[in-house]
Amino acid sequence: MTTMTAAAPGTDGRGGLTVADGAVERIAARAITELDGVGGAASRVLGIAVGGEDLDQGAKVSAHVTGSTTTLDVRLSVKYPLSVRATTETVREHLIRRVGGLSGLTVTRVDITVTALHSGETETRRVR
Repeated sequence: MTTMTAAAPGTDGRGGLTVADGAVERIAARAITELDGVGGAASRVLGIAVGGEDLDQGAKVSAHVTGSTTTLDVRLSVKYPLSVRATTETVREHLIRRVGGLSGLTVTRVDITVTALHSGETETRRVR
């Protein structure tokens, strides 16, 4: 686990701030839930999806904190027919703003993997 330690501005070195990777991951995962049309990704074991992607699940986020900066790796699903490009750009901008504002870190990179597209309508299959 990597953490960030820095003296708070205006404290003349009287204190420090430590932000753990896990805290940044939770902040980012929560920030993604604030957006419409974006959902979670299935858990993976050895690269194989276990369970299904679901818009109601949270996105999977991995964070790496170095000094006063952080990078994020996000796995999520997008509601069809939303534009994947526009949606991921919205997610990226939102994460940079929210994670930076809540953690005090500078988000230098956000990698996003879209694992599934979800139809707005549920499909019912019948055997005839």
